[in-house]
Amino acid sequence: MRWLSFLIALLFPILLTQAEDEASASHPSALTLDLIFKENAYKSESFSARWRTKGPGYTFLKSPEGADGTAIWKYLPGEAEPTIMVRVEELTPTATEKPLALDGYAFSDDESLLLIYTNSKRVWRRHTRGDYWILDRGSGELRQLGGNAPEASLMFAKISPNGQHVAYVMERNLYVEDLASHEITCLTETPTDHIINGTSDWVYEEELGVRDGFRWSPNSESIAFWQFDESDVRHYTLVDHVSGLYPRLKTFGYPKVGQVNASCRIGVVSVNHRNTFWVPIPGDPRNHYLARMDWTDNDEELLIQQLNRAQNENRLYLANIISGEVRRLFTERDDCWVDVHDDLIWVDDGKAFTWISERNGWRQLFLVSKESGEQTCLTPGAFDIIRVLMVDRANQWVYFIASPDNPAERYLYRVDLEGNGLERLTPRNQTRGSHAYAISPDGEFAIWTASTFDDPPVTRLVRLPKHKVVKELETNNELREKIDALDPVSSEFFYVDIGASHSLHARCLKPPGFDATKSYPLLVYVYGEPAGQVVTDRWSGRTHLWHWMLAQQGYVILSVDNRGTAAPRGRAFRKASYRKLGILPPEEQAQAVRAVLKERPYLDPERVGVWGWSGGGSMSLNAIFKYPDLYQTAIAVASVPNQRYYDTIYQERYMGLPGDNVDGYRDGSPIHFAHQLEGDLLIVHGAADDNCHYQTFEKLVDQLIQHDKPFTMMTYPRGTHAIKEGKNTTRHLYGLMTRFLHQHLPR
Repeated sequence: MRWLSFLIALLFPILLTQAEDEASASHPSALTLDLIFKENAYKSESFSARWRTKGPGYTFLKSPEGADGTAIWKYLPGEAEPTIMVRVEELTPTATEKPLALDGYAFSDDESLLLIYTNSKRVWRRHTRGDYWILDRGSGELRQLGGNAPEASLMFAKISPNGQHVAYVMERNLYVEDLASHEITCLTETPTDHIINGTSDWVYEEELGVRDGFRWSPNSESIAFWQFDESDVRHYTLVDHVSGLYPRLKTFGYPKVGQVNASCRIGVVSVNHRNTFWVPIPGDPRNHYLARMDWTDNDEELLIQQLNRAQNENRLYLANIISGEVRRLFTERDDCWVDVHDDLIWVDDGKAFTWISERNGWRQLFLVSKESGEQTCLTPGAFDIIRVLMVDRANQWVYFIASPDNPAERYLYRVDLEGNGLERLTPRNQTRGSHAYAISPDGEFAIWTASTFDDPPVTRLVRLPKHKVVKELETNNELREKIDALDPVSSEFFYVDIGASHSLHARCLKPPGFDATKSYPLLVYVYGEPAGQVVTDRWSGRTHLWHWMLAQQGYVILSVDNRGTAAPRGRAFRKASYRKLGILPPEEQAQAVRAVLKERPYLDPERVGVWGWSGGGSMSLNAIFKYPDLYQTAIAVASVPNQRYYDTIYQERYMGLPGDNVDGYRDGSPIHFAHQLEGDLLIVHGAADDNCHYQTFEKLVDQLIQHDKPFTMMTYPRGTHAIKEGKNTTRHLYGLMTRFLHQHLPR
């Protein structure tokens, strides 16, 4: 009968979870996997709008009552209700009589033309390829762009400033289409498949955010664009085993740590003559990155940002496309790395621009002279600028997000262009949470969205600077009622002292009816790398709801932001893990967990688990491999077991070049510590992950087998880095993780 006992032991966690789900279905106070991931019953609603560049008010998408399709609406502050600006009928092609599904839209400067983006397809992380249509609002003509182009083959279409052309990328080339004659002209050439014009290669897109790779000149006569030559880049191949009788291969350039990058340069092509001027930026184009590029205030100059390969220098060049002169304006330097940002806004009639720098120990806002490069600090205080939102040029105000007192929160501030009048605009009675703003071009109004870790978002229209509420836009009242009906879990934000004068910000969720005299298992949710922050006070969607569900089932959920994460706590905090990823972060996480266990005797030190995704998956591996006495259970999703197998831009930015940090790369990679595994480990990966490759997952599996370590593994054959592709994938993944925790981290 031993086989029967074994079978019961094997099936018990599965049967238990199924029984709990069935019981919860008739008990609406409890969250379930199906409610969260199948029915999406607790989805928050958002209000998405865009301010008009000409004239007052904003536009948004909404289906008119009874209509089969989406219209574009317009709202002017002061009016009682919005009105339809573009009717569903105007967005319906005659041939199909079916309204276009709007994935995006943009008006020309005078709003006489409407560019429509539809039928979008995913390219790596985002839907950046699809079909484009143009609506002439005067004549009512609705026409598809691209001529006889294949379906969903156009990218990043943009109307020229004068409204006469549309430019777009197709099949690695830059095209321009005359809106009067419908003539299509190819402006670039790709003599080989290794050349990419007007968009980027994989690593620039993933790590520098360069996707839309071209810019119209203000006078509409030229287009500046990125060009990549991947001739010397080694390729990675994804294998699709499930889409056909034989495997399908997808190969793309992916430069791994220490390998050759694509050669990158900036060109400016004439729309009328097709001749291209290549900007003579100094330096090896394979060992420098052209991270940002745009026109200045005129038609003759580009401002280009160039990073060296180590990414500890950002050189700003002014390039004159008429004279060919390239002048270095200034260089931003850091002993660790320089962060690329999108907070550069031209002011003072193009004589200066805003700039963010950490040179004084904080992310401060500067004003830079275009002529001399001289820089004036506008926010000299000991706090971080998180993001610049806009500049009200008429009234000389800069609006930005900051949180000087609490790294988990976000508030709206402003300061004038002389560094005076610094003030917080988010009302002081808003004592917690994250506050996001979309501000009108004149600075008079803003669309304000506020949420906390416990409360779904509410969106309102407010008048600045007094922050007076004008209109409720989205309350999420229905969701709030559902949340209020749940068995309540309590959240807590606090600091953990890990010694050496270091305190880390933390957050935990406690079960309903929490009793400090009882004993609870602890599950740590971790990220820990420089690209993110997990201890935030904002509504966070389905993963947060899953944690809430686990808390309802008896777990305490803890998250800690170690030094080296993106928290707004100063340069020294954020860059403490330089050259020590996978070393310092898991060490500080372990110190924090030990401190919390000591301070909170209701946490059972014999039931401690950790889980994370991507960098958090790597952290989870390092946790259970390096600290087997502390963590009994770990789940690592989409991890990077060996840092040498990740891409150049990300890994070299934070770890240095591999030849200069051999020990760091080894000691930070969890695969080298797999032999120390003692607890229960679940590793999960998508076979189609273009980011953190399945190759590294298999190498870890091989190591664990070599060391005779028992573990559990799951591959999702359609899964990319998001592991959401394919029917029921997300529900299956979270069900898998839930069962694993129930079995190996019992409540």
